[in-house]
Amino acid sequence: MQRRLFVSSLLGAAAGGIPLARALAAAAATPIAGDLPATRLAGGETVLTRSAVKDFQAGLRGPLLLAGQDGYDRARQVWNGMIDRRPALIAQCSGPADVVRSVQFARANDLLVAVRSGGHSTSGQSVCDGGLMIDLSAMRGVRVDPKAKRAWVPGGALLGELDRESQLFGLATTAGTVSHTGAAGLTLGGGFGRLGRRFGLSCDNLVSVDVVTADGKFLRASNDENRDLFWGLRGGGGNFGIATGFEYRLHEMGPTILGGPLIFPFSQVREVLEFFVEFAATAPDELNIDCAIVAPPGAKPMVVLEICYSGDLAKGEKVIAPIRTFSKPLADQVKPMPYVKLQTTADAANAAGRNYYIKSGFVEQVVPELLDNLLAGYSADPGRATIVVLQQLGGAIARVRTDATAFPHRGAKFDLLVLGGWDDASQNERHTAWIKSYWAPLEPYTRGFYFNTSVGDSQEKIRANFGANYPRLVKLKDRYDPANLFHLNANVQPS
Repeated sequence: MQRRLFVSSLLGAAAGGIPLARALAAAAATPIAGDLPATRLAGGETVLTRSAVKDFQAGLRGPLLLAGQDGYDRARQVWNGMIDRRPALIAQCSGPADVVRSVQFARANDLLVAVRSGGHSTSGQSVCDGGLMIDLSAMRGVRVDPKAKRAWVPGGALLGELDRESQLFGLATTAGTVSHTGAAGLTLGGGFGRLGRRFGLSCDNLVSVDVVTADGKFLRASNDENRDLFWGLRGGGGNFGIATGFEYRLHEMGPTILGGPLIFPFSQVREVLEFFVEFAATAPDELNIDCAIVAPPGAKPMVVLEICYSGDLAKGEKVIAPIRTFSKPLADQVKPMPYVKLQTTADAANAAGRNYYIKSGFVEQVVPELLDNLLAGYSADPGRATIVVLQQLGGAIARVRTDATAFPHRGAKFDLLVLGGWDDASQNERHTAWIKSYWAPLEPYTRGFYFNTSVGDSQEKIRANFGANYPRLVKLKDRYDPANLFHLNANVQPS
């Protein structure tokens, strides 16, 4: 009898004009058992009443997940397996209206807020303990206008989706090096990628951003609307609101590029590094080379030069000829290939769920002492993937003024990264300690760091890292988020 009544109620809802899928979702919503302990914005505990949570749930189109419900544990997982946090609530937003509703609920109840887009946060700040996690990962679906050379990207979309849809029309924009990275976090932090030297950072290619600010308002930021906010969103991270959509400028490129790795024995590491630094100084914008020392778990280290030449292929063969001949590689896998394939080659090595720790810094000049320390301290470990990368910058990135966007590090020649990845969580402390000790003698040769690979940096370091742009960012913070609702990030503190 109960089943018959249940079916009848759904049919009645559909006949009354309520979409059947919405009615099914409402009927399937897990009941709220009682009042819910939660964490306040500034710390300390609060209690959300059962009626308040039910009302919040009823006002969302997407699901609201609580601990113990199906999907909760999956939703709170982020890329870095070291992160194990348990939000009081997870709002899985279906669109900007759900984001607005979530921000309003957080403000009304003084809740700690974490914002998840692609979930690729190294520091894990896209999830929190006890607060409200606003999850945009279901907001997907990239749209491309090939005539206007524009891409519209929802806040939860991944870089691989942007690449794939753009390359259908022979178009592209700078979009990272790992395809399962979220477009939002990458772009708001600046946005490096294999095309950056040719087309600039991801944030340099933004035309507009849709954003929900801390007062629950939906705004569009561009050079024509809310121009000050648009400046801050390009490199200022998630400090000023939740970006629900991005409009990117696209460029003709591909779909075939000249790319792949040249692999050298570790015995040649100094020779390869010195050649790379010298060659990179005069490389054309169409060429991106990253130099990596890689030691897979339980294997001997090797040195890799990864090539991406995105211009004319015949010209590219001539440009990279010196790289192929300065020393004999173990393997030469550079060849014409689809750009979208090259963009996925690092995916497996950066798989979600492993334990990761990263230190990084920008290098304006590679001096012999930096290479001495880099090589003297390097060691492989059978239980850890150990990677050191000199990522080439310059080109179009450097031709943008330091104060043109919130991202200030335009003069850096390289981004130096030390990355460890391992499966055994009992080894977290040991591997993290090694990376910190290895990084210590390298850091003095760096100046500033990339916020998207930042983990646990002090407020003093964050302030210094924005340089002369910081006072302007504080003014924006005072205007758009004076209560610091969005502070789980490289935080710009309101005055």
